[in-house]
Amino acid sequence: MFGIIRPCRHRMSEGMAASWLAHLCGLCLALRDGHGQLARVATNYDGLVISVLVEAQSTPADDARRTAGPCPLRGMRTAPVATGEGARLAAAVSLALASAKVRDHVEDADGAFGRRPVAAAARQVARRWDRAGARTGGSVGFDTAVLLDAVERQGGIEAVAGPGTSLLAVTEPTETATAAAFGHTAVLAGRPGNKEPLEEAGRLFGRLAHLLDAVEDLAEDTRSGAWNPLTATGTGLDEARRLCDDAVHGVHLALRDVEFTDTVSGKLAHLLLVHELGRSVDRAFGGGVCAHGHGGGHGHASGAAQMPPPGNPFRNNPYTESPYAPGGPYGPGNPYAPGGPGGHGGFPPPEPPRRRGLLAGCAVWAGLCCTCQLCCRDHDDPWTGRRREAWCDDCDCDCCDCDACECCECCECAGCCDCGC
Repeated sequence: MFGIIRPCRHRMSEGMAASWLAHLCGLCLALRDGHGQLARVATNYDGLVISVLVEAQSTPADDARRTAGPCPLRGMRTAPVATGEGARLAAAVSLALASAKVRDHVEDADGAFGRRPVAAAARQVARRWDRAGARTGGSVGFDTAVLLDAVERQGGIEAVAGPGTSLLAVTEPTETATAAAFGHTAVLAGRPGNKEPLEEAGRLFGRLAHLLDAVEDLAEDTRSGAWNPLTATGTGLDEARRLCDDAVHGVHLALRDVEFTDTVSGKLAHLLLVHELGRSVDRAFGGGVCAHGHGGGHGHASGAAQMPPPGNPFRNNPYTESPYAPGGPYGPGNPYAPGGPGGHGGFPPPEPPRRRGLLAGCAVWAGLCCTCQLCCRDHDDPWTGRRREAWCDDCDCDCCDCDACECCECCECAGCCDCGC
C-alpha cells in the first residue's frame, strides 16, 4: 500500500483536491504527533484511503478538521487537516506496512540495506514502528497483529511458490491484511452493515497493490535476478492484467453496498477506489497518463505516452510506460521479449529509474523539502526515481467537459462517467 493511487490534481476540482490533501496531511501529522518526526516517512497515498473511508461513513462533525500550521510541502501555507480516529487508524496501518517494507529491503539486501550497519539500524527502526503501530492501533480498537502475521506468512509462501502456483495464493496475505484494515473503518464509524462489503473491497485492493507492485518491478527484477511473483509463478502479463481489471470491477461492486453518510468524503472515496484504481492499472501496464500534459482526453487512459526527446534509444518513457507493454522493448511480438526466440540476453532492458534505499531516500526527501522543490517544481521521487509533479503546480487545462467537477465529484454528469454512478 505505498502509492498505487496517485490522483492527478488536474483531475480534481478545488474542493476535492483540498479534501484529499486534508487527509494526506492529517495522516502525516498523526504519525508525527504520535511517533515523532521520523515516522512521517511512512506517509503514503494509499494509507490515507483508510482515513477517507472512516470519515465517509461517519456523521459530519465540526471537529473533523483542524487548522495546521505552515508547512514547506504546502508552500508554507496553513491548511485544514483531518483529525480523529480515522487518521490514527491510517497511521497505525501505515507504520505496520512501512515496517514490512523495511524488512523486505533488508532481507533482499537492496542497495545500502546490504551493509550490516545499515541493516541493523533498519531492523531497529522496523521493530520500533511495529510497537508504535500496535499502540496506535490499540487506541482505536484495531489489532495490528493481523498485519504482522500477513508479513510473516508472505515469506513462507514466496519460498515455496513456483511455476504452476496460483498467483492469488501469493497475494493472499496482502489481501487478508488490507481486508482487515478496510473492515475496521466500519467498526470505527459505527456502521456494522458496511463491514462485509468493505472487507471485500479491501481484499481486492490488497490484491491490486501486490500485483501492480510486481508489474512495475518486473523490468528491474528481471535485470537483477530478484524474486518476482509473476516470474516465479510463470504468470504472463495478460493474465496479470485480467486479474487486475477483475479486482477493480470487484471493488466498484463492493462499494455499491457501502452506505456513506458524509457526501464529500464519500465522493472522494469513490474517486480514489473506482476511478483512480483503474488509472493505476493502466499506468502500471503502460497505457494511462494524465491528459493535462499531453493535450487530449478526459484524463482516462488514452494510450498516449509522453515520449523522451528525439534520439533517446528507449522511446517508451520508463516513468509512464512499462517496457513490457505493446511496443516496448520487451512487449508482445518482440523477438527478445521473455519467451521469444531471442531470449533474455539479446536485448538489454531499458535503464530503470534510479532507486535509493530508505535512508538515502530520506536524505534526498529532506533536501527537496527544505528547498521547497517538492511543492514548487517537478522532481524525481527520492526513493523510486519516478518523475513527480510539483505539489503546488497549477494548470488551467480542461481535463473534463463538466464545469467545476470531474465525473465522480458530482456523479450527476450524464455521459461524463461510465461507472454507473
